[in-house]
Amino acid sequence: MNLKSKIRSSQIKAALAVNAELIGFYWDLGKMISEKQTAWGTSFLEQLSKDLKDEFPNMNGLSFRNLKYCRQFYQFYASPIGQQVVAQLEMQTQAGEEIIQQPVGQTLQQLVAEIQPSDKNKKPQATDLIWQQLVAQIPWGHNILIFSKSTDQQEALFYIQKTIENGWSRAVLSLQIESGLYSRQGKAITNFKNTLPENSSDLAHQLLKDPYQFDFLTLTENYRERELENALVENITKFLLELGSGFAYVGKQVPLQVGDKEYAIDLLFYHLKLRAYVVIELKATEFEPEFAGKLSFYLSAANDLLKHPTDNPTIGLMICKNKNNIIVEYALKNINQPIGVSEYELTKQFPEQFRSSLPTIEEIENELKSV
Repeated sequence: MNLKSKIRSSQIKAALAVNAELIGFYWDLGKMISEKQTAWGTSFLEQLSKDLKDEFPNMNGLSFRNLKYCRQFYQFYASPIGQQVVAQLEMQTQAGEEIIQQPVGQTLQQLVAEIQPSDKNKKPQATDLIWQQLVAQIPWGHNILIFSKSTDQQEALFYIQKTIENGWSRAVLSLQIESGLYSRQGKAITNFKNTLPENSSDLAHQLLKDPYQFDFLTLTENYRERELENALVENITKFLLELGSGFAYVGKQVPLQVGDKEYAIDLLFYHLKLRAYVVIELKATEFEPEFAGKLSFYLSAANDLLKHPTDNPTIGLMICKNKNNIIVEYALKNINQPIGVSEYELTKQFPEQFRSSLPTIEEIENELKSV
């Protein structure tokens, strides 16, 4: 088993080293193109692509389109930060050194803290090693998505970090960028600082989004909360992707027996990093202050009835159709249970009168069988 593990580890290191070399090569191409094209005109890039493909017919990445990406790659990072990146890549390439890979979690926790500015209006200060370790672990296709769709380097860093942490495929990365994850992550209104230990409050806050994008659902205009709940459960894979990594689905309408009455949690999850249950309540209406009190009641009951002694305190997430932020802040001010409040957005809604005219799945299947 140890031998197999060593072989797999060597394969991963080799792939990462090749990827780093490729990124360094594309950076050099982008730098050269940016410098030469100013003097030689716009037709230079097309001619360069033709010349390179004639000279190296078996080599990929020399198309006109990819050379344009190389130029964009260089120009996106062509700042003091970007110059540090290329300096490190050139040094690694010339020395023929293998990139030292640290465990992903350790790299991100220790190094991203240095590159992430405390003041978002300031440009991040990075060392060569930080950028090299982060960018070199992202395939070229992922890099293209990031630098072509990010508005600045700070946003690009966010998607690089998330891709490494979660092992996103290119399709998932594209979906997250298109949904505007960067502008939504960690934006929910919470009382976590006052209700959770310091070491978990920041993590819990960063896990929540505002708004949540439920564009994978199709509902009628006058849908009810139970319809929204059922639709999310029917699309649980997409819902989990929207919630983010670490969420594990436990169940819907989970019963809580309190005294002689039975209550039900809309949706119950367990978060693997927080080591805590997450109670999600859905509201197809605007947030009202009394919602926070009821969710706090559910959290108290869940802590007594569901939480294991080794679990951390249960967290509540209220997802509403819309909210007034000031009202939410006042509602959570004196709540002693950890609660976050977010909105959700739908992009597909049918008028109510179309409900009866839409065929059911069974009707579609029967129609196909009769053909």
